[in-house]
Amino acid sequence: YGTCKKKPEPAVKPHIKERASLAKERKLQKYYKPMLATPSTDAFDDADWVFEIKWDGYRAIAETGGKELKLYSRNGLSFKDKYPTIAEALGSIEHNMVIDGEIVVLNENNKPSFQMLQQYDEHPEYPILYYVFDLLFLNGKDTRELSLIERKELLKKALGNKKNGLIRYCDHVKENGIDFFEKAIALELEGMMAKKADSTYESGLRTKDWLKIKNHNSREAVIAGYTEARGSRKHFGALILAERRGKNLTYIGHTGTGFTDKGLNELWTQMQPYITDTSPFKEKIKVNAPVTWLKPVLVCQVKFTEATADGILRHPVYMGLREDKEAKEVEHKNEIAMKTGAKSTKSKRVAKSQREKEGGKSKRVKEDKGAAKSKRVKEEKVGAKSKKDKGEEATEKEKEVKLNGHTLQLTNLTKIYWPKEKITKGQMIDYYDRMAAVILPYLKNRPMSLKRNPNGIADKGFYQKDAGEHFPDWIKTSNVHSESSNKTVHYTLCNNKATLLYLANLGCIEMNPWNSTIASPDKPTYLIIDIDPSDKNSFDQVIETAQVVRDTLEKAGAPSYCKTSGATGLHIYVPLNAQYDYEHARKFGEIIATMAQQQLPAFTSIERSLQKRGNKIYIDYLQNSRGQTIASAYSVRPMPAAQVSAPLSWKEVKPGLHPSQFTIFNMEKRVKDLGDLFYMALKKGVNINGCLKRLQH
Repeated sequence: YGTCKKKPEPAVKPHIKERASLAKERKLQKYYKPMLATPSTDAFDDADWVFEIKWDGYRAIAETGGKELKLYSRNGLSFKDKYPTIAEALGSIEHNMVIDGEIVVLNENNKPSFQMLQQYDEHPEYPILYYVFDLLFLNGKDTRELSLIERKELLKKALGNKKNGLIRYCDHVKENGIDFFEKAIALELEGMMAKKADSTYESGLRTKDWLKIKNHNSREAVIAGYTEARGSRKHFGALILAERRGKNLTYIGHTGTGFTDKGLNELWTQMQPYITDTSPFKEKIKVNAPVTWLKPVLVCQVKFTEATADGILRHPVYMGLREDKEAKEVEHKNEIAMKTGAKSTKSKRVAKSQREKEGGKSKRVKEDKGAAKSKRVKEEKVGAKSKKDKGEEATEKEKEVKLNGHTLQLTNLTKIYWPKEKITKGQMIDYYDRMAAVILPYLKNRPMSLKRNPNGIADKGFYQKDAGEHFPDWIKTSNVHSESSNKTVHYTLCNNKATLLYLANLGCIEMNPWNSTIASPDKPTYLIIDIDPSDKNSFDQVIETAQVVRDTLEKAGAPSYCKTSGATGLHIYVPLNAQYDYEHARKFGEIIATMAQQQLPAFTSIERSLQKRGNKIYIDYLQNSRGQTIASAYSVRPMPAAQVSAPLSWKEVKPGLHPSQFTIFNMEKRVKDLGDLFYMALKKGVNINGCLKRLQH
């Protein structure tokens, strides 16, 4: 075993207040603490790293082959009685080992389900498994100072490469993290683990040698209280959610969804021992019903669509209690990052990342190379005759159509992309089918940065720049050298309806072209001023800012054209017709943005740093860079109700306007009634030098 050491005594865990939900569980006095991973967001390729599935279950340590079999959570709570079949299977292992893994339950689709794990007592027919991915001790020898790869080789051999039993070896792939993450997304798994191949096992520490990269937005939250039930609802209305920031508890939202009637009753019973008269928050929390406060002890798992800048979860859904987590562990991501950096000097990530950084906001994700037979992100199938009414749902799951001399396959047309409104993938594709003639002029011969949401808007999705070898030969691409990775990127060019619908079928909800074409890649067609509000700004303030920017441009003699971003802001375009390079355009944009901001100092800023600008509208002129992309005119956005980036007449830019007014269900009629309000943004460009002279007078 190389540098293996003699097995020391396990650490003694300090006493924690016992939870009501675990009253019958036996608290172990001695146990091993697992190594913890640091949250991350970007998939990457690196020959020095390996990648595993991120299992959606309970982390569990097992001690086998000794006098007493042990199976317990990361906090030392025994799982032997809770999961007896796993304990029985572990009892058949002859080796004296301490192993690290995850207990999961597979649902009817053969996928790990944390909710089913919560309800395992009610549904014992669902298979329960223990996936083992690391080895702390083997036959009395400490293996934690060995490299991860060495530990896994020993583990695989000791387990006998188990594939079909309840105890299973968790395999990995080397180097190709981007492809692996794409497959995890296609299979709708929770995500992946990235681990440095030569990392040692740091018991009880969270390090950057291990990273967790999630497909879905989910996290733990402290239950700080619950609201009074209304109507026919029993027990309680919603849970008050919190996290720790420093020494204080901070409100992060509330959830009243995700409960069964039985679940409501059980959770209400478990919360009763922790009722208190005192709010655990320093600040006053605004809620719409009377609150029963709780001591901050219980931890739950929630999934959510996104988090606001100040950490409030949007649309959180209750998934179940985290019996293996303590409230003090539920911290803000910045707290985790600071602690990780302080505790683990060994775990600095030395990654030769192949992520593309052009444009600042995009990351490179290669097209799936051979994803196989299961549910991968299929090379898409598109087309479909229009279902023009919102209520007219597409009923065919798949359809074959011919466009521009090419045959396309539309797939998963009935898949829900907007859960709240029940809007399907097919309805989105129908929109692009109907609007192709209007949107294509804004995409033609422009390299595209693909933002893919194959699971709809509830999934944060991923970016893809390189078309990859699996795109059809008939799709045109442009080869652009990337200085950041010293590689050639094959950007997609969306020049016809067939390509547009192919991309939509890949899950590209939004279309993000460059500001320049391949004819003049270093000279933008237009200048963009992006008016980007914070959560604290009203849309009337956005409108006022846009009008001031327009007035400033009019003083310069520059025509401007406005559209909604399709999200929360407005975009103002000034035609340049590829007369100037990006630096020249950006400097002109900076002058306009600065002059506008000086007229509205109370609620606008040109500071790029979130910390410096605070809760102010960002007048962003930095969109004017080579490789930067922004949602095209008429592009759908992954926002509620399938909002569209809608061109506007300036007389519409007044109080009462809001981006939510423009969706895939009314844009076609709007264009028929008003025409294309944005086409002049592609026409004759302004004379920047002349504009600057006018501003000096």
